[in-house]
Amino acid sequence: MGTSSAKSHNPTNLESLRKVHIIGVGGTLMGAFAAFLKRRGITVTGSDQNIYPPMSDVLKNAGIETFTGYSVENLTQMKTKPDLVVIGNVITAANPEAKAAIDGGYAYSSLPEAMENLMLRKTRNLVVAGTHGKTTTSSLLAFTLVKCGSDPSYFIGGVSQDLPHSFHVSKVDSGKFFVLEGDEYDTAFWDKVPKFNHYLPDDTILTSVEYDHADIYPNLEAVIKAFEGLIQRIRKNGSLIACVDYKNVKNLLPLSGVSTFTYGSEGSSARFTPANLRVEGEFTQFDVLDAGKKIQSISLRMSGHHNVLNALAVWIECVVRLGIDSQKVADALSQFQGVKRRQEVRGEIRGVLVIDDFAHHPTAVRETLKALRSRYPNRRMVAVFEPRSATSRRKVFQKDYATAFASADAVFISSPYDQSKISAENQFSSAELVSDIGSAGKKAALMATVDQGVIDVAKLATQGDLIAVLSNGGFEGFIPKLLKELEANSK
Repeated sequence: MGTSSAKSHNPTNLESLRKVHIIGVGGTLMGAFAAFLKRRGITVTGSDQNIYPPMSDVLKNAGIETFTGYSVENLTQMKTKPDLVVIGNVITAANPEAKAAIDGGYAYSSLPEAMENLMLRKTRNLVVAGTHGKTTTSSLLAFTLVKCGSDPSYFIGGVSQDLPHSFHVSKVDSGKFFVLEGDEYDTAFWDKVPKFNHYLPDDTILTSVEYDHADIYPNLEAVIKAFEGLIQRIRKNGSLIACVDYKNVKNLLPLSGVSTFTYGSEGSSARFTPANLRVEGEFTQFDVLDAGKKIQSISLRMSGHHNVLNALAVWIECVVRLGIDSQKVADALSQFQGVKRRQEVRGEIRGVLVIDDFAHHPTAVRETLKALRSRYPNRRMVAVFEPRSATSRRKVFQKDYATAFASADAVFISSPYDQSKISAENQFSSAELVSDIGSAGKKAALMATVDQGVIDVAKLATQGDLIAVLSNGGFEGFIPKLLKELEANSK
């Protein structure tokens, strides 16, 4: 494929766009971007292999014409040629529609590159990156800025319970805030670099660095190198806010050429730490310490030590870095309700509480279950886990998962989502995990199928239980099926 001529003619401002076509429009971020363009009065079309709710509903409600399946005709039969074709990072070089766009001389780009060219050169870009917590932290930062009277743009890889959209652009003016979730996953098939390489960071929050995305990063060193690039891209007069609980983050600090603010757990070497952490009803409360001196007390609706650290990072950005009134920031933090699929309550039937969470990395599984244990100390907790992410379907963390479920009272593990493209010697074993958990004296079971798992979990559940369902995908509708089964059993 020839790429240079088409890319060189890409639009460089939003005002020049009249029509945009998006290949891979069914993804959360791509769909949010499509809806944003439509709200600006731009004609938007899109294609995907299959488009399911809720994104199909989002696109339909936005008035976006979609095509099911990828084909050359999706482009060539348009009455008006699009000014830009945006190609998603799930699209491969063999995709016929992407090939037609590139070889046909259409202006094309990835979503991160489009943002860089169309929006981010003028704005003050606040990038939240890290292996864990970036969706929650970027959502919390955007929400806090809104509540404190700013009008930030934001681009978040999840659905906030407090913000109306995942993608919002106010004005692309010099100095305006743009909050971005900085993903380290690669950008596109022709641009194998992290998405955040395009985000022109001014201020960067770095929550954590661990090994993840085993499908594109061969080892931890490759992941660290990606984050090295992010730190070195922070623009002059910017800042780095870094969680030094993670050794890999601490080792990156010497690369920072900007003002650096460290945060971490109580007793760490960080400048900013939380103290006097306590759970009172639905709130988690803690004090902010600056070099050991109490500055302010914070109250959160979110639970878990990891969310305390996420909130502390936002507090540092808003109060210390941006100079926003600390009481306004504290008030905003206390109002944030969270992000969908992050400890999200999906229902309670006959006293059985069902919670949905995106956790899939062993660290995220451990911290999520610890958080739920602290918030619901008197409930028996049943964890249901689907190994679905590219990393969790590989054996790289086989032994780490064995201890990640320590806070649960019982554990159900499904078979991995799809291992057809993973060599046999590298495949994760759900049966081995069940055996390891059982050897530690905890009740553990392997789900034969999703539907049988629903029946078995519902049969085990009794009044007062908490069922935490952990998956970074749809899990074949496990949660709605479980709620229906619990309802049927209560009659």
